[in-house]
Amino acid sequence: MSTIVTPFTDQRMAEIVAKVQNGERLNLEDGVYLYQTDDLLTLGQLANEANLRKNGKKVYFIENMSLYFTNVCESHCAFCNFRKDQGEEGSYTLSGAEMIEYVEQHIHPGIREFHIVGGHNNHVPFQYYVDSLKALSARFPEVTLKAYTAAEIEFFTRISGLSTKEVLQELQKAGLQSLTGGGAEILSDQYRQKMKVDKANVDQYLDVHRTAHKLGMKTHTTMLYGSIESHEDRIRHMLQIRDLQDETGGFMVFIPLSMQPKNKNAGIMRRNSAYEDLKTIAISRLMLDNIDHIKAYFINIGPQLTQVALSFGASDVHGTILKERISHAAGALTPEGLTRKELVWLIQGAGRIPVERDTFYNEIKVYE
Repeated sequence: MSTIVTPFTDQRMAEIVAKVQNGERLNLEDGVYLYQTDDLLTLGQLANEANLRKNGKKVYFIENMSLYFTNVCESHCAFCNFRKDQGEEGSYTLSGAEMIEYVEQHIHPGIREFHIVGGHNNHVPFQYYVDSLKALSARFPEVTLKAYTAAEIEFFTRISGLSTKEVLQELQKAGLQSLTGGGAEILSDQYRQKMKVDKANVDQYLDVHRTAHKLGMKTHTTMLYGSIESHEDRIRHMLQIRDLQDETGGFMVFIPLSMQPKNKNAGIMRRNSAYEDLKTIAISRLMLDNIDHIKAYFINIGPQLTQVALSFGASDVHGTILKERISHAAGALTPEGLTRKELVWLIQGAGRIPVERDTFYNEIKVYE
């Protein structure tokens, strides 16, 4: 298969095209070059070709709900506007019964997944987090629990005294079936120090997912880009994820998350450009040759750009979500969720085939 039709602007891009088309892996220098090139169309076509080889024209989505048991957090990450201190106005910690009441008010038939993340609340014991999952699992046994970030898991080890493996096993007993991808930010300890990411470090993030994979869980992983990191930092992040995937095969999808400004009224110069967002999605597809899916996260980049991203290597548009809070607390201007009908329209409008999936990419319905 070859769909590259734009003329090459230089020999370096031609070499990268040849590597991808011959099934050769891209290296650090290749990835950095792809961020530097202005040949966006060749980059997009190359990523599109790589995605079509993996997924054809199918684009996946899920009917899911985002749930947040608590926004109280011991960490003070520079980019976060979701967290609160205990007792601060707007802070909350819901019991299992309160969360069930919330879900019953908003759930509708077809919801297949609860996406659960929240603050690192050290005012409650680890058992609180276990019991939260137990309550949901008992009331909604048909809904998959995709819960907690690797950073939250590392936090649980500190408040419980248990090992990573023991924490994950206790959560699995409570109903946990997959981990969310959050907490990765940029996998650079220097970046994490500058951005005050006072939670799981690089090795801890990777080890949590490694351990989860060894326990039989398939997980998700992310990259939060658009602040102080360099293009090389982003590529090194991808390479660390790629290396772990080579080792375990446990990642289902990579999710580039476009950084949101804290102020919703922030101007265009405080946000990532559409150009940068499309580049990052395309480069992710090309660098992460061993992960099946790259997600275009409409919450951060908007529905229209998500459509374009489906021709730049993306094969997943996330899900219905219902009331996303973290990106919107940080200034996202996008909808808090979309309906199944809207997601089908979005995908078909991009000339692709919508596929409703479950958490593990098993196909539920193909919308021909």
